[in-house]
Amino acid sequence: MYAILDIETTGGKFNEEGITEIAIYKFDGHEVVDQFISLVNPERDIQPFVVKLTGINSNMLRNAPKFYEVAKRIVEITQDCILVAHNAQFDYRILSTEFRRLGFEYERKTLCTVELSKDLIPEQDSYSLGKLVRSLGIPVTDRHRASGDALATVKLFKLLLAKDTTKTIIQKSVKLSAKRKIEPRHLDIIESLPSITGVYYIHKSDGGIIYIGKSNNIKKRINQHFTGTNSKSKKLQSKVASVTYEATGSELVALLKESEEIKKNKPLHNRALRRSTFTHALYVFKDDFGYLNLKIDVADGRKKAITTFSNRESGKSFITKAVDEYKLCQKLSGLYKTKTTCFGYDIKACEGACIQKETPESYNKRVEALIEKNSYSNKNMVIVDRGREVDERSAILIENGVFKGIGFFNLNYQINNPKVLESIITPMENNKDAQHIIQNYLRKNKRLKILSLD
Repeated sequence: MYAILDIETTGGKFNEEGITEIAIYKFDGHEVVDQFISLVNPERDIQPFVVKLTGINSNMLRNAPKFYEVAKRIVEITQDCILVAHNAQFDYRILSTEFRRLGFEYERKTLCTVELSKDLIPEQDSYSLGKLVRSLGIPVTDRHRASGDALATVKLFKLLLAKDTTKTIIQKSVKLSAKRKIEPRHLDIIESLPSITGVYYIHKSDGGIIYIGKSNNIKKRINQHFTGTNSKSKKLQSKVASVTYEATGSELVALLKESEEIKKNKPLHNRALRRSTFTHALYVFKDDFGYLNLKIDVADGRKKAITTFSNRESGKSFITKAVDEYKLCQKLSGLYKTKTTCFGYDIKACEGACIQKETPESYNKRVEALIEKNSYSNKNMVIVDRGREVDERSAILIENGVFKGIGFFNLNYQINNPKVLESIITPMENNKDAQHIIQNYLRKNKRLKILSLD
């Protein structure tokens, strides 16, 4: 018997979080036979970002039962069950912490659907619950609410059970609570780290760097390393002596520093990230009729790309949106193979470039507008992003389409002054990975401030 659950929390410091909502579905391997869903008054403040994510605020919880009032029901519904959750380590830790506050040792075997999914459904783009269930065609409602996420986990677990025909992986994956505790030395390291955006460095006893990473929440990310059960996490746990970090404020700065420093330091456990971060690129060519054609293809360093993508799917998604935004022809954008009109022309979304009805001059203007927006080739500009402090911003300098480096400046400075810019910028290598990181970040963050230096 399984108890499939999801917990929403207040957020906050490690092991100081409180439960705001819990959903448990008792599952016999075929169907749900019992369920318990409840808001919970955590008797502590909810972090603003959590309110924004879940929609659960303090007013909703004022009259909700406190944890001690629902504890008996949780014990009963999970009795003789294996706890199943997406990132079970987190849910089990939170639940056990709440019971310890009541003086009760809560122990159950656990199964993690993240680990199971990586074994049984390999090579997915993401194993976050939302993206994973969407890619598998599993419907999900009330995302980031306990009931919706737990029900999606039930459907995912049902699929995983069907895929594990021999049941060997399920059996191997069942964890006993005793194996899930964080070592005291790891707890000390976690406590010393801030919940900020930056680059972190995991050191062994002689000070050597064995892993470099970036995160929007360094404390949370290191906690994941120290509670993870995959091969890499276990190696890091056994070798770590200390963790240092560098605050960046900006995720873009963190991504650029992480990429460059992994290449320079070549840490033992960063093997995967030493390779290029992109596989596909967008290219343009002119056909025999004078029309600019777009094509997503495997990245080729010998060709000049407009922009690059982490995978083919990401590139195809970009082109699909661009066709709608710029009213481009599906045929000339590589989305619709045909010798006649594209589907867009049939529904009056394309102006006929596919059959030379629209002139090349008219059509090419829109393609050029797309290229201009998504390529910083030959441009002189500064990308302004968050800084490490409230009164600070970060600057990413591009000169003649070449990435020059990064820096930080106080809001009182005028950074369009070349001398000021020169003094704050730390030079960095302009390589294809850096270009990909910048272009990808610009695509995803439309509201970034960009100062033209032309």
